[in-house]
Amino acid sequence: MRVSKSVCRWSLFSACICIFLLVSSQKTIAQTETKPISIEVDLNKEKGELKPIWAWFGYDEPNYTYMKDGKKLLTEISQLSKVPVYVRVHSLLVTGDGVAALKWGSTNAYTEDANGKPVYNWTIVDKIFDTFIERGMKPIAQIGFMPEALSSKPQPYRHFWKPGDNYNDIYTGWAYPPKDYEKFGELVYQWVKHSVEKYGKKEVESWYWELWNEPNIGYWKGTTEEYIKMYDYSADAVKRALPTARIGGPEVTGPNWEDAAIFLKTFLDHVTKGKNYKTGKIGSPLDFITYHAKGAPKLVDGIVRMDMGAQLRDIDKGFEIVASYPTLKKLPIIIGESDPEGCAACSEDLSPQNAYRNGTMYSSYTAASFARKFDLAASRGVNLLGAVTWAFEFEDQAWFRGFRDLATNGVDKPVLNVFRMFGMMQGNRVDVKQNLAYDYLKVRDGSVRGEPDVNALASKSEKSAAVMVWNYHDDNKPATDAPVKVDLKGITASRVFVQHYRIDQKFSNSYEVWKKMGSPKTPTEEQISILEKAGQLQLLTFPEWINVKNGTLEMQFPLPRQAVSFLKISW
Repeated sequence: MRVSKSVCRWSLFSACICIFLLVSSQKTIAQTETKPISIEVDLNKEKGELKPIWAWFGYDEPNYTYMKDGKKLLTEISQLSKVPVYVRVHSLLVTGDGVAALKWGSTNAYTEDANGKPVYNWTIVDKIFDTFIERGMKPIAQIGFMPEALSSKPQPYRHFWKPGDNYNDIYTGWAYPPKDYEKFGELVYQWVKHSVEKYGKKEVESWYWELWNEPNIGYWKGTTEEYIKMYDYSADAVKRALPTARIGGPEVTGPNWEDAAIFLKTFLDHVTKGKNYKTGKIGSPLDFITYHAKGAPKLVDGIVRMDMGAQLRDIDKGFEIVASYPTLKKLPIIIGESDPEGCAACSEDLSPQNAYRNGTMYSSYTAASFARKFDLAASRGVNLLGAVTWAFEFEDQAWFRGFRDLATNGVDKPVLNVFRMFGMMQGNRVDVKQNLAYDYLKVRDGSVRGEPDVNALASKSEKSAAVMVWNYHDDNKPATDAPVKVDLKGITASRVFVQHYRIDQKFSNSYEVWKKMGSPKTPTEEQISILEKAGQLQLLTFPEWINVKNGTLEMQFPLPRQAVSFLKISW
């Protein structure tokens, strides 16, 4: 069949149009995909003091404190902040020989002689607190757990838990109420009195004394009323020894759970209007309020999926409850444990949902979640003082075993570098324009399951500013880099000095370096030296002086998934 020239011309023209439209469509899609995520920071819009709520840490095993890697890590933690770092540990009154083990610690602070007379021994407690104070750190002095001689059900007392064992096996004789509340109160009195004599009144006034840990679950084998009774005896003892000391509680976990919310409300009702078990008067001393908040990671098709929303709902419910008490609303709140999940000593090899801990997912989660804590506190009008990261180090364990820790065998993990970033933020929090994919309410209510959460936290001091930018997602899947454009407005200088730090697969990441070494089980001294350097916070680019136009500094850069950038600007 013959085809006319006009038909051929029309076909060629149509094909050209189709190709043009296809190319134009692909170009539009590419432009859309590469359009920068705009983050606008306005230094003229201050949002109040940026409290160092990140400068709070804690761990189960108090005897790690004065061990080799424990001392090294505490030194590094103390150096990352310009304000004193507070440290919270368990088992400060537990009976034993002071030998460290997972989920265990002891000090032998209290025993009794053959006649039942108390014997106080502060040697190990002092050794722990000395290690903090020598580094300019402050203890959150936890009153707990029950000495064997005072326990109402002492046997069995010592446990030997290890990862993979039933978690409930740890709740032994130390978790029970005292058989004699007067003796327990006297123990607390003698401890505070000794602390004042050893460290001085001014020093001890700067501490926080608290009672117990998570009394709404297995850590407390008594009733709510028995905990409240013990609180009254403890608070009375603390105040008798040092009237200006600060005492608080109740350290419940999961305020978004019904039982925890009931426990917290019952406690707050008692301290405001209940009859004091010790004094017979109405109410009890309360200088700050404590509770815990945890997320809930899981495996989905072999991929770790975090649940930041679960943690934020716990935090927010606690804020809501405190705000409902007019006389308590402005008291300081310490989130005594604030973490992506609940078991620091449950290793990745036996709990694969914890595979986020070694790499950058832990660091990006930390950056994004801490920023939202500020927003939640502001929305409820409460006084958030600190949020304790329950992570430290585990002596003599396999390299990068996947505990929730800040360092492994003396080598810092990526998450510690987020706290180094936080430590460089000073002054007041400033406005970050909230037209991005997520605000604090969206993350609280639904976590981060759709678009990635690319956002920022920013601060301003007299001659500097800081912007922390993260690219976070609950699903730990590979993804393309996010193009980011930061506009920093309100700069009063014509030139600024910019330092750009980064945590990602290539920078500030000892874990990736270790894997490239072949994941050695016993690294050589040379390899350890390389890993130690890789574990420090690193610059992405050379520091540089940049001209400012009309009071605005514009910076563009790609930000990988689960990465954190930190811009330090000074003039």
